[in-house]
Amino acid sequence: MNLRTAESVSPGHPDKICDQISDSILDEALSQDPNSRVAIETVGGHKFLLIIGEITTHAKIDYEAIARKFVSKDYIVKVNVVHQSTEIAQGVDTGGAGDQGIMVGYACDETDNLMPLEVDLSRSLNKYIYKKYPFDGKTQITTADGYITAVVASFQNATKKELKDLIKEWLKDKKHAENPQILPNPAGDWSIGGFDSDTGLTGRKLAVDSYGPRIPIGGGAFSGKDATKVDRSAAYMARKIAVDYLKKRKAKEVFCQLAYAIGVAEPVEAIVSIDGIEEAVKGYDLTPHGIIKFLNLREPQFAKAAQYGHFGNNFSWDK
Repeated sequence: MNLRTAESVSPGHPDKICDQISDSILDEALSQDPNSRVAIETVGGHKFLLIIGEITTHAKIDYEAIARKFVSKDYIVKVNVVHQSTEIAQGVDTGGAGDQGIMVGYACDETDNLMPLEVDLSRSLNKYIYKKYPFDGKTQITTADGYITAVVASFQNATKKELKDLIKEWLKDKKHAENPQILPNPAGDWSIGGFDSDTGLTGRKLAVDSYGPRIPIGGGAFSGKDATKVDRSAAYMARKIAVDYLKKRKAKEVFCQLAYAIGVAEPVEAIVSIDGIEEAVKGYDLTPHGIIKFLNLREPQFAKAAQYGHFGNNFSWDK
């Protein structure tokens, strides 16, 4: 039996709120100055929010106004943002990568959006519940040989019965075991959520943002970073390459791995594995400038990616 499990967190989860604030700041910077260099982290919890990082831009950004779209007036909002280090900038100014790192792209034929089935299902349920309960929440799906065997959902301000009814509605058109295990609010019903119950931090949901736990990740977070940071832009490019090879070769599963050195434009590694057979990536400009142009990454579009994952949601790198 092939068991696979993945989780999804709602846009009201503390970590996702931080991701959305960081990417909303990025989007605002790009809307005024497409060449903005942005590296913003947000941490929040218990009536306090800190925005910290480095930005080099001509944009005029009201950080607190952006934060207030996500937190109420009774929150203390502190901002500590400086210019990007000149020592980092000297490598980026010449077209080099903004950091070293490994980026993994993936595509498979399990779903219409070329994502792992368990990831697609956990997101689908999350969105289904969030429409009625737009608060802090999590979902988790376990499959066995493509059939749903266990469903977990924990959502703020929803009762066990309400969640169970929603899960059963959602399951009607899904492939599932005869009696799947359904666990709504398994720790009990709860009404204290978001920043009132837990601290959030930008970039802490890497597996949720990517392809779930069965696919390796490079380790770099995405949110709050402009596209000169290859841990974001090259991860998007790796996904695009995986999608392209999957379609061209009519494959079942494709991995792409890219690796960069800070200040160097060309990757030190660019390989693709097509149904287990490895070869070099060919036919793409894999420099940061090339990726930015190809995927149109100077456009403000990133706060949306911070909600339900950066892949499989019909972005340019998913097509």
